[in-house]
Amino acid sequence: MDSSAPQKTHYDKTYLDWPFLTPDHKKMALELDLWCAENLQDISHDRADADAACQMLVRRLGDAGWLRYAVPKAYGGKMDTLDVRSLCLLRETLARYDGLADFAFAMQGLGSGTLSLFGSENQKQTYLTAVGRGDKIAAFALSEPHAGSDVAAMSTSFREEGDMLVLNGCKTWISNGGIADYYTVFAREEGTSGSKGISAIIVDATAPGLEIVEKIEVTAPHPLGKLQFTDCRVPKSALIGERGRGFKYAMATLDVFRTTVGAASMGFAKRAMDEAMRRATSREMFGAPMTNLQIIQSKLGDMALNIDASALLIYRAAWVKDCVAERVTREAAMAKLYATEAAQKIIDDAIQIFGGQGVVFGETVEKLYREVRSLRIYEGASEVQKIIIAGQALIPYHLKD
Repeated sequence: MDSSAPQKTHYDKTYLDWPFLTPDHKKMALELDLWCAENLQDISHDRADADAACQMLVRRLGDAGWLRYAVPKAYGGKMDTLDVRSLCLLRETLARYDGLADFAFAMQGLGSGTLSLFGSENQKQTYLTAVGRGDKIAAFALSEPHAGSDVAAMSTSFREEGDMLVLNGCKTWISNGGIADYYTVFAREEGTSGSKGISAIIVDATAPGLEIVEKIEVTAPHPLGKLQFTDCRVPKSALIGERGRGFKYAMATLDVFRTTVGAASMGFAKRAMDEAMRRATSREMFGAPMTNLQIIQSKLGDMALNIDASALLIYRAAWVKDCVAERVTREAAMAKLYATEAAQKIIDDAIQIFGGQGVVFGETVEKLYREVRSLRIYEGASEVQKIIIAGQALIPYHLKD
């Protein structure tokens, strides 16, 4: 039996009492769980409706106040600064109920994150307040056809002409491409190379010279597009922060949101484990419940272990970012890597427990399989996370005594 939202569930909530989280975090998570059960049961997952469904979800999340966690308090937000623990709890819970709802929330945060961290007062007032209400849809335009994980290899460029910046180039795999009201675009100044020439620029969707040249269909229906900039002109006031610091701004933004990718994958994993538990306890094999089979017990035990291990890494990284250190490159990479890889295995095992029914299009575990796959790629592929972790571990060995 499949449904668009979980039935009565038995999710472990004891982690809400871990020292990483506060009573306010617990209260928020429990309230969100109730809200999701009542408001995420009618979401269309038809490819033709993905754009409209995402727009509707942004509006619904904004009206309910959940998008206030995606912007700082001074601009209509809930918390003084972006609180990574809250972002993780939100993404984990939303993903457990509906992947597109998680996507809609996550992109409001990521698409406006660079502005929250480095934008001018005028930029923040203009964009962040609207993002927190759900009045503007945000997007983060970093990747290019030949510069995904290697951000410093980007070729999209800009030059200064009077009071304007003129952009040329292409961005692809851009979430919310085609429905966003504005894009946080990373481009290098003409004549520069490497990471030091990159800047961050706000480009409104209506800017002359910006065109959505392709809508990209991926395994799970999400708004995704390819952007072309042809002498795209924006005012110099659209520059975010200092010129030439865009690479650092992008990495700092990912430091905040990379951990939340792990949280979303854990939400998918928890839903898959719940579905697998239901299947295993209600179906008989060889004259006895599936749960009598040691091989099934082994799979379920691995699921529980890996979900708890993921949670520890995720909320450790979120706590460090919120309470201890400005940068959490190592902790965020570990959380994303472990949680996304574990979620892929958990969902695959859940499908195995379902057997043939597990690969029927539209079955919950089948949808989860399509949802989770991209999380091992975006915001830094698993292989890149390993390089980051190794580099961080090697730092003490490169220091001279």
